[in-house]
Amino acid sequence: MRPSSRGLRSTPATGKQGNDTVSTATPSEQLELLVKGAEEVLSPEELLTKLERAVKEKRPLRVKQGFDPSSPGIHIGHAVGLRKLRQFQDLGHTVVLIVGNYTGMVGDPSLRSQTRPMLTEDEVMENARTYQEQIFKIVDPDRTEVHFNGEWFSAMSFKDVMELAAKFTVARMLERDDFHMRYAGGNPISIHEFFYPLMQAYDSVAIEADVEIGGTDQKFNLLVGRKIQRDYGQESQIVMTFPLLVGLDGENKMSKSLGNTVDITDPPNDMYGKIMSIPDASLPFYLRLATTLEAAEADRHLEKLEDPSFNPMELKKFLAREVVVLYHGPQAAAAAEEEFSRVFSRREEPEKMPEYRMPAPGKIWIAKLLADAGLTRSSSEARRLLMQGAVYIDGERVTDEDLQLEVKGPLILKVGKKRFLKLLPPDA
Repeated sequence: MRPSSRGLRSTPATGKQGNDTVSTATPSEQLELLVKGAEEVLSPEELLTKLERAVKEKRPLRVKQGFDPSSPGIHIGHAVGLRKLRQFQDLGHTVVLIVGNYTGMVGDPSLRSQTRPMLTEDEVMENARTYQEQIFKIVDPDRTEVHFNGEWFSAMSFKDVMELAAKFTVARMLERDDFHMRYAGGNPISIHEFFYPLMQAYDSVAIEADVEIGGTDQKFNLLVGRKIQRDYGQESQIVMTFPLLVGLDGENKMSKSLGNTVDITDPPNDMYGKIMSIPDASLPFYLRLATTLEAAEADRHLEKLEDPSFNPMELKKFLAREVVVLYHGPQAAAAAEEEFSRVFSRREEPEKMPEYRMPAPGKIWIAKLLADAGLTRSSSEARRLLMQGAVYIDGERVTDEDLQLEVKGPLILKVGKKRFLKLLPPDA
């Protein structure tokens, strides 16, 4: 079965169709710009050939990236690839975004040590609703096609699925590092996980991709796309991989499931504060991947770290400003920096903070109050923080772990350095 692309190019999900001509830049000039920042390009020579043909035929390349809406947000790690897509657009090429409402139900097994729980279609579609608005903070909607891969997978018969599955072997699947490690370690691999790379590859066939980009963890999937395109009589796509941004923990890749993300929809103050919390060792990754700085400029800033008298906090402030400016603008970045200085440098209270009104008069155990107000996950966690001296009421450290507190007027409760809450007495 060869899929039909009828209607795909003429029905972008938002805005108008991409340019009908490509940039006036020469193919060599385009290639030089596009490969910047890439971890690997397979291959530059093939990409140059496609660019030369695009200029000659005045046909924009179709540049694909897929997103599985396994969670409802985009983080600044995703933005690494999105900014490269914008460069392709600025050169006149067409970006094709695939929202994986079907692959999202399987879950990408990349870098996974165990099977992901399968999401329902309703869960995936609910998450997908937020994606387009967030993605279009970076890419141009007027030069973007958006497709849900359910457009073609929902129309496939079981025979079609078997034909697709027959184009790849189990031996080749087990060459993949994460599958190989799980198999060698006796950890289960569900059959449906083998379909994920094939489904991602078939997306490239369905939209006739010329180029596909992704993180370094996607290399196997992207290479499967090259093979499957050939099997369906198409020219193989160019594969471009980009480094993965490390998360706030400084150890793992930025991931919603690990809770270590800076989301592009985070309010400016939260975004600034999160960047300020990264380990010093993560500064090179963030300067090079989370900003629009040229490599040489990023390196000049990083050279400052070699001076023992230089405080890395100053470079973090610069980085935090750059990131907030990207998503919220310079005015918001300046306000976020001032708020951070107020709260964490000058130890003042934030101008705005959440409020919690006591539900009833009378005394309450301080640990229970911390949990009820949402400042801790449990009263046992609250007790640990109290023992560590991390809880303050109106600027005074709480030393009595068994304190029975009665709120008769507004009080400021602080836990650690970042969590503030205004306690209000119960309604009269």
